[in-house]
Amino acid sequence: MHDSPFVNDVPAAAAMAAWRRACVTAGCPDRLDEVTVSLEDAVGRVTAVPVWANRSSPVGDVAAMDGIAVRAADTRGATETTPLHLTSNAYRVVDTGDPMPDGLDAVVMREHVHYVGDGDVAEILAATPPYQHVRSIGEDVSAGELLLPEGHRLRPVDVAAAAAAGATELTVRRRPKVAVIPTGDEIVPIGSPPQQDEILDTNSLMLVAQAREVGCEAWASAIQPDDVATISAAVRDAAATADLVMVVAGSSAGRDDYTARVVAELGSLAVHGVAVRPGHPVVLGAVDATPVAGVPGYPVSAALTFDIFVAPLLAELEGAAPPHRPEVSARLARKLPSVLGMDDWVRVRLGSVDGQVVATPLPRGAGVLTSLVRADGLLVVPAAVEGHLAGEHVSVRLLRKLPEIERTIVAIGSHDLVLDLAATELRAADPTLTLMSSNVGSLGGLVALRDGLCHVAGSHLLHPATGEYTLPYLDEMMPERSLAVVRLVHREQGLLVPPGNPKGIGGLSDLAEGGLSYVNRQRGAGTRMLLDHELRERDIEPTAIAGYAREEPTHLAVAAAIAAGRADCGLGIMAAAQAFGLDFVPVAEEPYDLVVDARGLDDPLLAPLWNLLESADFQASVEALGGYRTTETGRRIR
Repeated sequence: MHDSPFVNDVPAAAAMAAWRRACVTAGCPDRLDEVTVSLEDAVGRVTAVPVWANRSSPVGDVAAMDGIAVRAADTRGATETTPLHLTSNAYRVVDTGDPMPDGLDAVVMREHVHYVGDGDVAEILAATPPYQHVRSIGEDVSAGELLLPEGHRLRPVDVAAAAAAGATELTVRRRPKVAVIPTGDEIVPIGSPPQQDEILDTNSLMLVAQAREVGCEAWASAIQPDDVATISAAVRDAAATADLVMVVAGSSAGRDDYTARVVAELGSLAVHGVAVRPGHPVVLGAVDATPVAGVPGYPVSAALTFDIFVAPLLAELEGAAPPHRPEVSARLARKLPSVLGMDDWVRVRLGSVDGQVVATPLPRGAGVLTSLVRADGLLVVPAAVEGHLAGEHVSVRLLRKLPEIERTIVAIGSHDLVLDLAATELRAADPTLTLMSSNVGSLGGLVALRDGLCHVAGSHLLHPATGEYTLPYLDEMMPERSLAVVRLVHREQGLLVPPGNPKGIGGLSDLAEGGLSYVNRQRGAGTRMLLDHELRERDIEPTAIAGYAREEPTHLAVAAAIAAGRADCGLGIMAAAQAFGLDFVPVAEEPYDLVVDARGLDDPLLAPLWNLLESADFQASVEALGGYRTTETGRRIR
């Protein structure tokens, strides 16, 4: 029996090397079989042998322009003041692609030829050098020339060139076959009614799609229960037909985690546990001469396991270079701590501010599938580095093209649903434009703006000494900067409570009465500062509120906690209450503003945002969310 916990925290490179050695020992093929396919079916496949040109292209000298073919020597001395006249026996009319007539070695473009007399005499106003506008034999490729090497993943231009060189079919590696085996008693098929103790099988859908995206044939088996014999049979069946098997979940060290045991008993276990976060509990081995990867059940871990380990091995089976993503230098928008001893793969959103790419880390939980959806890049913090400071330059692997990143409005600060609505409307109007919102609280947004890490800072900071919102902080934090403040909305803040308000909460004073659990916003959030101000006004100590120390990063996260029954109330906006079907106890109306460098009012990138805010249709959509007033939306406050 093999029931050990993690064998090691093996560095990623060492884990990959150990997996390769185990595959060799188990007799796994190092290359897939060769197959012959038509040119039409060859794109995306990998050449199994070099591709040589069977013929030259073009096969002879041909005209490269419409015009007349001439002998270059016959045009010597022609100028605008002394034009040359050629009779019909000294030239031939040709179109692009026509073979050059014998004895003629240049082409005069049609628009540079004037016919005189009865139309047969061509007037030339400039001398023509030999082979002007002529494609020589073999200009594209010569017979016998190496066109494509072995191990080349074919693109549309490659198959077109192969056709020009005389090929009608190509010898390539067959597509890798990948089997995905989902496991777990709690896993249910997609489309099942949601239950609290069940998890939809989204990982299989994602992993099969990832495999297909890199050119594989891929499929998922039925969901296997947490039973050693059942999982063993499924792995053995998959290994008989697939070139690589992925077993989803069961790779950790819990009592129902059997993947490592199954691989060890059926074949060879090379690695159990890698020094990568997320993705630590990875299993790598081989069964019946087939590589097997035990993929963690958390979706982010599963996706990264595919990218880090599975995709490179599949490329090796095809004899191709591993997938590569271009990298770019970026400045971090906020501090990024990291645990020593593990490579930390952090998903980031990217934008370009003042010509410098800015990276904002996304939520890092291994189960936060939406962080993969929103990610524009991957930042790898090496195992020996304890993180990075805000503003520090880091290298980011791109998941999105740089021109798209340069068309991204970077908004950092307080969370509000209106920014999400604006992002949707802007993209619908212009598919090249992105509004990226990062929720770090109002104070964090102003710090990011001060440090040149965003275009727009969303803020609703109440200044306790003056009772004003946001403006006093600008004078304190950036007194020398020329800043503009644009009103986004007025919005209602209040206590979000379960439907029907079962505990009869009437306002903030009830929080100190005991028996209520609260869920708070993070430090630096405008909502948190509003709460603290209101508590001071009522002489309520934060320590008297059960749950004051529990923090959530957005209004929606607060609403979700209350809807799930994990708290009785929390301060937030009415729109969040409506989104989760909660009741709402009003506390205050407040302005929410967008702060920009004054130059941003004339920035072409931001112009669509300012135009949108003034749109009556957009303002109507905002008010439909509930709890918003748009009478000043789009107005410059400062």
